[in-house]
Amino acid sequence: MEKTGKLVLWGCATPRTLRVHWALHELGLDYRCEPIQPRASGDLNEAFAKLNPQQKVPVLQDNDFVLTESAAIVNYLYAAYGPPAMSMAAGDPGKRAHYDAWCYFLMTELDATSLYVLRRHVGLAQIYGEAPAAVASAKAYFQRQIQKVSDALSDGRPWLLGDTFTGADILLTSCFVMAKPHDIQLADILIAYRDRAMARAAYAAALTANSPEAWRATG
Repeated sequence: MEKTGKLVLWGCATPRTLRVHWALHELGLDYRCEPIQPRASGDLNEAFAKLNPQQKVPVLQDNDFVLTESAAIVNYLYAAYGPPAMSMAAGDPGKRAHYDAWCYFLMTELDATSLYVLRRHVGLAQIYGEAPAAVASAKAYFQRQIQKVSDALSDGRPWLLGDTFTGADILLTSCFVMAKPHDIQLADILIAYRDRAMARAAYAAALTANSPEAWRATG
């Protein structure tokens, strides 16, 4: 695959920036990272605010094209730079719709509805306040919704959509990463899936790249 040196990723040190670092490494793409973190300040943050007034990471620059939202960035990278089998965009609307349905499910039912509640009221309770009932409800909801993934994997497929690792697997695995600190129990089939995904070389490379020190050291 032809590599590109025009990609710039703004953001590191969060599970959502990890998604994009992982996709970039899975696709073997050259890129530069501006290691900005949430709630940062200073000159770097002023430059970043011009790209994304919300000042949330990650943000991708591809020449003059600017994109926010981690799931959208992952899917853009696979569509723009991945082989058709990985992008799920090879002229088959049905396959693409099936892929999109998984991505929307993961980002709404798991990430936004469940994990973000835990992030706000456990990890950032000093900002958003404690809410024990909401936290308990979010954990229970995650457990109910994740059964859909267990059912899909029960046919022996290695990845969410079959034999090919795709951006949807990055999104799903990142949800498991975010769930781990909250002691959410996973079925054996989900643990095996998670461990299989996290054993990939691109995941290990992304973990390193998701650290601000990795980019500050290189200037």
